[in-house]
Amino acid sequence: MTGQTRAAALGVVLACVAGAAGLAAQAPVFRGRVDLVQTGVTVTDRKGSLVTDLTAPDFRIVEDGEEQIIGYFASGGVSADDSAPELHLGVLLDVSGSMTDDIGFARTASIKFLNTLTSALDITLVDFDMQVRVTRYGQSDFARLVERIRSQKLGAYTALYDAIGVYLDGAAGQDGRKVMVLYSDGGDTRSALRFGELLDLLKASDVTVYAIGAIDRRSAAGRGQQRLVLDQIAGATGGQAYFPLSLEELDKIYRQIASEIHAQYTLGYVSANAVADGRWRKVEIRVTRPGAKDLKIRSRKGYFAPFRRD
Repeated sequence: MTGQTRAAALGVVLACVAGAAGLAAQAPVFRGRVDLVQTGVTVTDRKGSLVTDLTAPDFRIVEDGEEQIIGYFASGGVSADDSAPELHLGVLLDVSGSMTDDIGFARTASIKFLNTLTSALDITLVDFDMQVRVTRYGQSDFARLVERIRSQKLGAYTALYDAIGVYLDGAAGQDGRKVMVLYSDGGDTRSALRFGELLDLLKASDVTVYAIGAIDRRSAAGRGQQRLVLDQIAGATGGQAYFPLSLEELDKIYRQIASEIHAQYTLGYVSANAVADGRWRKVEIRVTRPGAKDLKIRSRKGYFAPFRRD
């Protein structure tokens, strides 16, 4: 997609941000399972350790104040009916000039991380500076993926929001579970997408985002702003942002993300609200088993309902 960043990003905006109807087109559903709302859920205990032994009866889903019936459940990619959704992994690497001091170690850490996720059906690599380049690899093409990561040269400026928008546009056509891992300093100097538009796209997608912020070398003011940006990007999807204090922490953080991906639950339900109006619906995930009050739940805060014209 080199040279097409702005056109592609603006296309995403026109299709998905122009109104409720456009946003509804990206509503989180399993394709082939009409109107089944899908959400990823991560549960941790009071110490921050991942909780991996929950079952479907341990969860409740409340949409706009009304309890829903869970119709699909998978834990760590394994479902009770042997129909777990396939995992599609997206990796976004900032290769703009501001990443010069970090890029060598960051490339090595990302490759080690990808080598631990052999369960992913495919890996979409998005590397970006002022342009956005997208390539999708199957597991059999892992060597080509590694070569691509190691060979990409650094460029000028940063189109971070456009890169995420272009990835989300491609991920919308994939069936199953989608996870995006972003490595960037959070700065954006060249995108056609505005930040508010990007947040709308993230809310309308069914991708879980994990962001790693390389902000340790920035000024105090810059760190605060870029941390806020990355926190909002990840938080909009039920994911999480990480901020290493040094490059040496990258391997540990990538291991944490890999553990989260393996431990994530997938819940699905058909909404009791059959009105196809494209409106935002608030969703709350609760754990009901004894001791649940000490558990922390991370998931999306809602979704855009399907939209149909009569």
